[in-house]
Amino acid sequence: MSTPSTAWPVKLPETPIELPAIVGGNLVETRSREVIGRRHPTFDIAVSRYPRATTADVGEAVAAAAAAAEKRVWSGLSGAQRAKILLDVARRIEDNLDEFRRIECLECGKPVTNAEREIRGAIAHWEYAATLARHTYGDTYDNLGGGQMGLILREPYGVVAMITPWNYPLLIISQKLPFALAVGCCAVIKPSELTSGTTLLLGRILLEAGVPPGVVSVLPGFGHDVGAALCADPRVDMISFTGSTRVGKEIAGKAGAALKKLSLELGGKSAHIVCADADLETAAQKVVIGATRNAGQACVSGSRLLVERSIAREFLERVKAGMRAVRVGDTLDPATEMGPLISTAQFDRVNSYIGAGQRDGATYWSRPSDGPDRKNYVQPGLFTAVDPKMSIAQEEIFGPVLSAIEFETVDQAIAIANGTPYGLSAGVWTRDLDKAFRFGRGLKAGTIEVNTYMAGTPELPLTGHKESGSGHERGRFAVEEFTELKTIHLQLN
Repeated sequence: MSTPSTAWPVKLPETPIELPAIVGGNLVETRSREVIGRRHPTFDIAVSRYPRATTADVGEAVAAAAAAAEKRVWSGLSGAQRAKILLDVARRIEDNLDEFRRIECLECGKPVTNAEREIRGAIAHWEYAATLARHTYGDTYDNLGGGQMGLILREPYGVVAMITPWNYPLLIISQKLPFALAVGCCAVIKPSELTSGTTLLLGRILLEAGVPPGVVSVLPGFGHDVGAALCADPRVDMISFTGSTRVGKEIAGKAGAALKKLSLELGGKSAHIVCADADLETAAQKVVIGATRNAGQACVSGSRLLVERSIAREFLERVKAGMRAVRVGDTLDPATEMGPLISTAQFDRVNSYIGAGQRDGATYWSRPSDGPDRKNYVQPGLFTAVDPKMSIAQEEIFGPVLSAIEFETVDQAIAIANGTPYGLSAGVWTRDLDKAFRFGRGLKAGTIEVNTYMAGTPELPLTGHKESGSGHERGRFAVEEFTELKTIHLQLN
């Protein structure tokens, strides 16, 4: 764990945090608009308030981005110039780490240690993306014969609409925006109405670091008006969305009708597969982390546990012991490892799945609470005697609930793991390299981690298969995501 920075611990604010929206380079203050207010998910006090963007703001922001793209005020800079600015953004995020951490802790209900880890992860993405600004290449063909030559140019897509969720606000926008900026795109961002703060603070930092006005706008608002208007605007060339599969399908339909480029990072029902030859102690620790980090509110959450039958009883006891040891409590306490769900609606959703699993015949165990019940907390829990077709094993719960299924052979485990509509990630635990590659080739998931979990790094792409999305984020392949090719065919004398 990183050493805590100076302003420790986070404290509840006496007055709500306020930050302006950024519309085409103009700052729109809270006092001039209807506001979006956010209350802490447990303490139920007002922690932030921001100006609510309108569809007129969408038009203004998109117009500014389109003009910036047309005039090449950003893409016309050299890769070295863009890289320097992106590195300065990374430095400024670190300089403002205390404030980023405070906002995420208060708005999301994240434990302060988790919030700091995620912010440092976001910084790493900006640093890595800066290197790509200087390593974005086209191609040449000089063997066409007859005095001909072909040049393949890689150009920025243009205006990118970015719509991000509430679970990892700064980290998820940092998996998109710096890569788009590295290759010269412009962006209009709609963060979740629940957790807009760190994206708004990032927008201010971008202006301070030298990103030209109009290149990036940040519009706090709701999906049904701001998000819909952003997706429908014909001047938007590409949509990058992270969120639920249901909403992703709606966006895909609208984007398809307009033939817009689309990048979707959607839901998941990721499987941890634990073989009898694995390091069981480490595997159990990581399985618990995979199920409980961010209170299970992660698209890559390891919400299914496939365990080889010969070790199932022993391993499940290890998992229960690990869940008992998770420090669930006040998110303002640096010792806390797991906090509340984001909202009462999410709390009700998770409990409805727990009830459904019990009605379907699965056996449910949950970690005993250490003290008085807190609002929107669900204790880490484990379902056993789970049939792979039950809703708890098929649908994304988005809470700290793990469903255990036993298997006997590698092929059976692969079939169970692949037996959901999702294909985002998977974890495999084995000391047998040949077996690991059999899983690697057989699992239908964009990311397969072997003997580790949630170890994502900016260098490696995040890709969804099946209903977990399309396209990819992070890594050098993000250059392909935010650029399109142009062929110039020359006839020379």
